[in-house]
Amino acid sequence: MAGRRGPSRRPAAGRALLPAVLLCLCCRAAPERIRYAIPEELGRGSLVGPLARDLGLSPAELPARKLRVASAAKRQLRYFSVSGENGNLYVSERLDREQMCGESPSCAVSFEALVQNPLNVFHVDVAIHDVNDNAPRFLQDSFQLEINELTPPGARFAVGMAEDADVGSNSLQGYELEANEYFAVEVKESKDGRKFAELVLRSALDREREQSLQLVLTALDGGEPPRSGTAQLYVNVTDANDNPPVFTHDRYHASLREDASLGSMVLNVSASDTDAGTNAQISYRFGQLPAKVLEKFLLNAESGQLVLQEPLDFEDTRSYALLVEARDGGGLVAHCEVEVEVLDVNDNAPEITVLSVSSPVPEDAPAGTVVALLNVNDADSGENGQVSCELSGEAPLSIVASSGGSYKVVTASALDREQAAEHRVTVVARDGGSPALSSRTALVLEVSDVNDNAPVFEEAAYSAYVAENNAAGAPVLRVRARDADAGANGRVSYWLAGGSAGAAPYVSVEARSGAVYAQRSFDYEQCREFAVAVRAQDGGAPARSSTATVRVFVLDRNDNAPRVLWPAAAAAGAGAEAGAGPFEVVPRSAEAGYLVAKVVAVDADAGRNAWLSYELVQAPEPALFRVGLHSGEVRTARAVSERDAAKQRLVAVVKDHGQPALSATATLHVVLAESLQEALPELSERAAGADAPAELQFYLVLALALLSALFLLSVALAVVARVRGAGPPAVLRCLGAQRFSVAGAAFPADFCEGTLPYSYNLCVAPGRAVAEGAWLPPPLPSLPAEELLGGEPCGKPSPSSSAGAGEPPADADAPQVGKPARSRPSPRAFPSRRPLFPGASRGGGAGAALGRVPARERRHARALRLPLDALSHRKVRVAP
Repeated sequence: MAGRRGPSRRPAAGRALLPAVLLCLCCRAAPERIRYAIPEELGRGSLVGPLARDLGLSPAELPARKLRVASAAKRQLRYFSVSGENGNLYVSERLDREQMCGESPSCAVSFEALVQNPLNVFHVDVAIHDVNDNAPRFLQDSFQLEINELTPPGARFAVGMAEDADVGSNSLQGYELEANEYFAVEVKESKDGRKFAELVLRSALDREREQSLQLVLTALDGGEPPRSGTAQLYVNVTDANDNPPVFTHDRYHASLREDASLGSMVLNVSASDTDAGTNAQISYRFGQLPAKVLEKFLLNAESGQLVLQEPLDFEDTRSYALLVEARDGGGLVAHCEVEVEVLDVNDNAPEITVLSVSSPVPEDAPAGTVVALLNVNDADSGENGQVSCELSGEAPLSIVASSGGSYKVVTASALDREQAAEHRVTVVARDGGSPALSSRTALVLEVSDVNDNAPVFEEAAYSAYVAENNAAGAPVLRVRARDADAGANGRVSYWLAGGSAGAAPYVSVEARSGAVYAQRSFDYEQCREFAVAVRAQDGGAPARSSTATVRVFVLDRNDNAPRVLWPAAAAAGAGAEAGAGPFEVVPRSAEAGYLVAKVVAVDADAGRNAWLSYELVQAPEPALFRVGLHSGEVRTARAVSERDAAKQRLVAVVKDHGQPALSATATLHVVLAESLQEALPELSERAAGADAPAELQFYLVLALALLSALFLLSVALAVVARVRGAGPPAVLRCLGAQRFSVAGAAFPADFCEGTLPYSYNLCVAPGRAVAEGAWLPPPLPSLPAEELLGGEPCGKPSPSSSAGAGEPPADADAPQVGKPARSRPSPRAFPSRRPLFPGASRGGGAGAALGRVPARERRHARALRLPLDALSHRKVRVAP
């Protein structure tokens, strides 16, 4: 789009606007290059073109895209600016094409337009069109010519050259001379396009007629309207000098390297004159030339040698056109042109300008992301100005050439901040000269962190060993996870994420340090080990986490004393209070090594803390019993003798092997007797000192009343049966005189003797045997059936029974009719006299034996402080 020009004082600017509009409309179609054309001398703030719209940006996008201009040549940025509101390109300083581009036929300002998000660059060219704002100007206001009167018509005289800073049609087009009869002016054009005026003599001069002439020389340009400049021309007519000097060549050409040293000879001009004397003496000097040209070269007036007196710069001026004149002593002058071509030398290294750098760059940026824009310029020409760029250094970056000497630095592969937080590369620009010149600039690219790494524990599984009975809050161990990310993405926090059943209340974890603490005291006997899962999570968004298993092993301490299972501690305590407790019956015929009982104890600890040893610490006869150190078996150390006390109280201590050792005691009562009946008196004596509870007395009175009623009923039935001459009823048939079979008694005759409060009679059918442990169902009267039927009793009543009924005891010396002979029972009649555990017996299970004992019998046994297993000793074997 063409730029709009503000109000101008010059009418020519308006006429130059239409070509600029057409040129800009044609330039908009160029991809990645925006072209505008404006006339020079536009005022500040004049519109150049809608840059944002030509780039395809809407006004709403401008704040985010950050449109701005940049250029390698800083001075070019002062001419234009971009509005942040509408994105239009404006003139920020007055444009003078002659000052910006000099004599160049075309003038353009090139710069880059940068946009962000994403980063991109567009090349903008603004062509500056010339306006006729400069008039032609002679280098000097007047010229002096001396012409001999004998000069023939047609002679030519160079009078100098005017300058016009404008170009094209606005530049110098020709010369005009004031009307006269002697001279005319012609325009000569040099090889480089310069136009200079040359006077042509049209008619012969006559000094006697006119000694001097004063003419006005005018230089004209081609502008609309045209501009002009004038100079005064003074012509002196001299006396005749027939032959003017003549140069060897009308045009000289020389080439000189721009790095030529000062004083170097450029060339030597030579002229000759056929005259003689002073008219043949030739001197050389420069014609009308610009001051900067006269400063570069020095011409020897006598020899015509041209030497260099100031350094050359190809980038400033590529050629010089010199006008040299030779003058003889008579005043005749000859002219020649000297063209000096400056040869380029690779004396300028490439210049690198960093236009933009996007730093830091996120590490997840895709490959091909533009991270920097560069502009490289080399003032040399040809191969010396051809530049190539490359990156030096190990980095995942590459450089891509763009148009107009611009380069893009892009990512060549994925970035990883954890491997390299920044990348330092060197941009190397090298030209094509020989030797090549290069320049370098460092480029630092920081990589910003992205949460792409989860925390990693130092160990996948941790193990901790904690002794039990620890204090609540005691440290267990510390877990540590590392996150390769930075900032919040690498800040790790910890918490529990689960574990074995019931393990969560045991420990806690500190969120920042990862220290695991015990929440309560551990008990090895309740929990020997547990596992928890600890989760480590970073502070990224979204957060990443990992889990490690912490297994805690509880170490045992000797905090549990041995516990005695047999003899039971409760029974032993009760026996201690009442003078009775678990007892074992040992026959006096027992030999050494006889197994009395076994102390059974357990320890809840483990390892050495649970290794138990047994020791006998108290016994009336220390030499009679011994206990196994590790088995706990109580055995006789020697044979039992008649001198040994019938009752033995043994105290055994059970120790563990902890540090310090803990112990427990077990008390065992041993009765030395051949049978249970023999041991019962001893047991009765032990229970005699105990106070019978009121409940027992109630039950005894009730039982006595029931037995009395049954007794009366039995007597009545017996009397009725005898009177009628019939046998007893079936229910009392076993109580008759023939209650036993011919085979004899099925149990020892002294079974009814003892201290038990009630006795039970067994009736066995002939030819049958009563199984072991068989009992008649209670209740039965405490009196024998023989007494009820008038027969002989099976034995005398026990003292306890008589006392319990409130009747005087029977005479011990009374004759016992029908009483079988008394014999000592065999030890085998009591197979269960050495139970290993409370309620257990060798002859049968404790449940089988005690389950058949009537409830009333059990209550009386408890009232007498007797263990229930003593009642199981009444089980007998009945021979077939």
